[in-house]
Amino acid sequence: MPGLVAIFAPRHWALLVSVCGLGWAFWLALNAGGGWLWLVAFFGFFSALGVYDLVQTRHAVLRNYPILAHLRFLLEEMRPEIRQYFFESETDGAPFSRDRRALVYQRAKMQLDKRPFGTHLATYSDGYEWLLHSFAPRPQADPDFRVKIGGPDCAKPYSASVFNISAMSFGALSANAIRALNGGAKAGGFAHDTGEGSLSPYHEEQGGDIIWEIGSGYFGCRTLDGAFCAEKFAATAQKPQIRMIEIKLSQGAKPGHGGVLPAAKVTPEIAGIRGVPLGKDCVSPAAHSAFSTPLELIAFLARLRELSGGKPVGIKFCLGQPGEFLALVKAMLELGTAPDFLVVDGKEGGTGAAPEEFMDHMGTPLREGLSFVHNALVGAGLRDRIRIGCSGKITTAFDIARAMALGADWCNSARGFMFAVGCIQSLACHTDSCPTGVATQDPLRGRALVVPDKIARVANYHRATLHCLAELVAAAGLDHPGAFTLDQFRRRVSETRVASFSNLYPSLEPGEFFRGARDPDLRALWEGASSKSFGVSRG
Repeated sequence: MPGLVAIFAPRHWALLVSVCGLGWAFWLALNAGGGWLWLVAFFGFFSALGVYDLVQTRHAVLRNYPILAHLRFLLEEMRPEIRQYFFESETDGAPFSRDRRALVYQRAKMQLDKRPFGTHLATYSDGYEWLLHSFAPRPQADPDFRVKIGGPDCAKPYSASVFNISAMSFGALSANAIRALNGGAKAGGFAHDTGEGSLSPYHEEQGGDIIWEIGSGYFGCRTLDGAFCAEKFAATAQKPQIRMIEIKLSQGAKPGHGGVLPAAKVTPEIAGIRGVPLGKDCVSPAAHSAFSTPLELIAFLARLRELSGGKPVGIKFCLGQPGEFLALVKAMLELGTAPDFLVVDGKEGGTGAAPEEFMDHMGTPLREGLSFVHNALVGAGLRDRIRIGCSGKITTAFDIARAMALGADWCNSARGFMFAVGCIQSLACHTDSCPTGVATQDPLRGRALVVPDKIARVANYHRATLHCLAELVAAAGLDHPGAFTLDQFRRRVSETRVASFSNLYPSLEPGEFFRGARDPDLRALWEGASSKSFGVSRG
């Protein structure tokens, strides 16, 4: 029985001490008189508590750290009072950033997410943002907002939720975490991105809609030497559960970096799923080998669409050199075909492990990247045929509304759904010692995550977030979040000055590139971009 085997893990020392103490207390009570019964009761209480912690299904951290983890919950109970006393006096005026993890937990557990006494944010501090409401709010629409993804070359378009699970691979996450995420997607009617670790049996067994992400390692569709294999791709891509295919050029937390899963962590199971040799490092190169120019990339996407049977095919990337993206746009125009979708990943997005310099300073933040990509497609007359998704620290309905005003058709979230399955941000993702069984390949730690309980929480979080989004949409006088405009959002840029998003993020007119962009820098970038090469222009 896994629960009994887990008792002997070193992290269960408090339970072991309690059980040993109970045996010692019984011996004393039997041999030294009844005066030691209080000790039996003491150790008996903690022994019973520890055993209960191991078998209960509500809290993964208690299953991994019986008895000890109660200290964490005690500190959580004390936190509001400590915070109020030390950080929220009426005179200091210090801005307070609300704990979004706590909000996700409340929604995932279907707890009350309302609170008293106004905003905790400092409304007169630089950076505060808000959405303008209407004096004529609309009746609340059905919160199951959908977007159709698939251009004119797509035979099997997909009707996607506007809020989906962002890319997280099996191998980075445990089998139970993948089961819970995909089961929640199935229950809630939204999509689950596999991450570049490929499609695993744990994605398939729950039956939720899948976005298959393919990175530079071509895991699940590669030859033994790491090249793309069309036959393996077609065999997987045509599975009904896979609804879209996403080619990852880069991710926000470490764009242009690539990655290595050391040989010691390449288990037989991971080797089989990814199609890599056992006993060797599993390498994700920084660049793809199947294409090297914008024209080759667009042609590769068209080939994947054909091999998949006509499913939507797109690209995920963190925006880097803007001229390189414009070169890609020119390739679309030249070949007369385009991706069905683009996913813009902000550099603020997360990862299990990346160099600090990459996480802090490499790549374009989501808002700037999303605005540029949206406007580039508008300026080239392609926006109507290409859908745009986005990801990067999106956890709340306001985050979704703001992103859609900036040009997104839908949003993906990784950390929000990780919180929903129990992540407590212990920052141990890269150590294989995740305390909640989310980011680990240790089967004893992974057993702490109880799949049916977390499936419900994933679906609850999605449903509650979209319900709140529907409330924002109605309050703004709209019927769908796709109708949000930049004019409806404001940001305080100083204590005495407020700016509209329409001024902070200037827009291009449809086809403006062909008439000459008004911005001379943008016009020069467009003129210097070449469909035949990445990296010709720098801007």
